[in-house]
Formats: sequence, C-alpha cells, structure tokens
Amino acid sequence: MTETDQPNLYLVTPSSFELSTFLPRLQAVLDAEPIACVRLALVTDDEHTLAHAADACREICHARDVPLVLTGPAALAERLGLDGVHLTDGARSVRATRKALGADAIVGAFCGASSHDGMSAGEAGADYIAFGPLGASPLSDAAPAERDLFAWWSEMIELPVVAEGALTPELVAAFAPVTDFFALGPEIWREEDAVAALRRLIAPIR
Repeated sequence: MTETDQPNLYLVTPSSFELSTFLPRLQAVLDAEPIACVRLALVTDDEHTLAHAADACREICHARDVPLVLTGPAALAERLGLDGVHLTDGARSVRATRKALGADAIVGAFCGASSHDGMSAGEAGADYIAFGPLGASPLSDAAPAERDLFAWWSEMIELPVVAEGALTPELVAAFAPVTDFFALGPEIWREEDAVAALRRLIAPIR
C-alpha cells in the first residue's frame, strides 16, 4: 500500500450477542461506512444458534455486497453458506482449508506478531494475513505487533495485511500508511452508539 492509500475497514462481530439487538446495530454500521468484509466471531457450542446467526448476518451483509467469513472450521463455514473463514492458528491449517473450500473462498490467517507465520500462511494459500494486537489488551498478554512489522510487510510482501486488536485513534493514525485493513470489533461494540464509536476511531483516516 502506498502512503496516499487509505486502509479498508473489516468488521468483527462480538463473540456473544443477542440477534434481536445486534442486527440493527450491524445494519447501522454497514450503512454508515464502507466495510470490506465482516467476520462472524460468535462463540457457541450450539450449532443451531450459530446457523441462525450466520443466516441473519449473511442476509444483511450480502444485501450490501459485503462478504461474511467465519472464525472457525472450513466445514462449518461451507455448511453455513458463508464466504470463507478466518483462521486463528497461524499457518497450520491454511493449506488444508484452502483445499477444502476451493480457490474462490476467502481464507484469512491471524499470525500474532510473527512474520514467519505470516509468510508461511501466504505460501499455503491465505488471502490475507492479520497481525495484532496493536496495543495492550486486557484480553491478551500477547506482545503487540509493532509498526515495523507492518512497514516491512507492506514493502516486501504483496499479500494484504490486516491490523487488529486494541485499536485507538492514535494507533489508526500511526498504522494507516502501512496496513491494508483495520479490523474493528470490541472497540465499537462496547459503546452504546457503535456508529459514533467507529467514526471516532477512524477519524484520522477520514
């Protein structure tokens, strides 16, 4: 990405939500700002609940030509009729997932702060690599992914890179020149007005 490009926005759902209250919020955010992709990150052992959520979110996303991917196994994403998967184990399952879903599916890989895992995932067939968190997070003791990693990746690797985790307006401003996407989730959903929270967060790139 060049210095004059602006990163795209990648929306991540909460890990737990009530459809009746979440769906209007999802619609509002999708209608407020251009969103490149939505990740269904719902955590549940009840496949019926997940399928119901996937159907509802897919209808909203596809009506706006936004793809919906799943944090989870390829077989489940395929069964739910989603556009692909977001893998959280680095490069380990990328090759098998690509083989299972085919060339047209979206396959993303979260690789923490490891350029080696990112390159391995890319070689195995990932469509994008996500690094993070960018800042300190109470949900993780992982070391932040440094700006130098994104700068090196953007200069050396053509595969799109996603910056995610503990974003602030200051981090958005700092990382905007060296990332292709910002993945936004808890930063906006924890606020009552998700659209206003999103706009505050991305103000440096608008």
